[in-house]
Amino acid sequence: MAAVSAGPAGRGGAHHIARQGRFTPYLFLTPYAILFAAFILLPAVYGLWISLHNYDFLLPRKPWVGLDNYKSLFEPGGRDSSEFWHSMEASGIFTVLSVPFLVVLPLLVAMLLNRRFHGRTFFRALFFAPYVLGVAVVGVLFRYLLDPNLGPVNHYLHALGVSRNIPWTTDVPWVWVSLVAVTVWWTLGFNTIIYLAGLQDIPAELVEAATVDGATAWQRFRNVTIPSLRPVLLLITTLTLIASANIFGQAYILTHGQPGITTRTAIMEIANTGLGGGGGSTGDYRMGVAAAMGYIFMLFLLLISFVNFRLFRQKEAT
Repeated sequence: MAAVSAGPAGRGGAHHIARQGRFTPYLFLTPYAILFAAFILLPAVYGLWISLHNYDFLLPRKPWVGLDNYKSLFEPGGRDSSEFWHSMEASGIFTVLSVPFLVVLPLLVAMLLNRRFHGRTFFRALFFAPYVLGVAVVGVLFRYLLDPNLGPVNHYLHALGVSRNIPWTTDVPWVWVSLVAVTVWWTLGFNTIIYLAGLQDIPAELVEAATVDGATAWQRFRNVTIPSLRPVLLLITTLTLIASANIFGQAYILTHGQPGITTRTAIMEIANTGLGGGGGSTGDYRMGVAAAMGYIFMLFLLLISFVNFRLFRQKEAT
């Protein structure tokens, strides 16, 4: 039986195999890298280029304007600044109102669904079911249910003794109540599933040890559950902040930005400025200004995410 060569040829083959092995992870990453470059990186760079031009896809010329599109958004009383910052305020109001519900309520539901009881799987599916609906379906459904004049909600409230029609989709503060309630109903199941996965990863020994030591349910929740769920809480809070700030479909279908432009959110304003069709003074295909709005909005989201990460890191350190 021939002995395996340990000479230079054998060592060279081993080095060749090792070099090939170093490239294996990059081969697996290549499909994602291609998709990321095609659908994220290149559009982002092209969008930045658009924001520096007076861009209108209907016109052949796209004059260079530099930072003028950005400056126009910070000029008091300017053509674009008033409506843009009002839309940013609307997105901020919705984010502040919705995020606490979308962080706390799913956790409570997940803790209930994490217990052992008959039909647990059915109820898990029931809570997650609304999330599979498209935003158009949810918007049209609740546009009908919450119609101030013909909607079933006001009809049944009349039956319970409420004497007036509540303007769920046409007046403040009811429009915010409607948008937050619909969004919580629609997306609560997604966060609940993530919480459930986190709860099931908590070692049972920790809970049992705390119970043996005489810890109450609140003490176990505060000192065992919450610290163990901190990475999950960071993920859910960050995703919920970004998703809430990017609200578009619910407001567009349910309230159309009413009353006035009270619920016209940042994404709605950006779409209206760049693509038109939404009325107002800015709906005229000025894509350079819209791109500048988008990048300013992105910077705000990055800042919020950074602050959120810092806060969770400080809590973890303490």
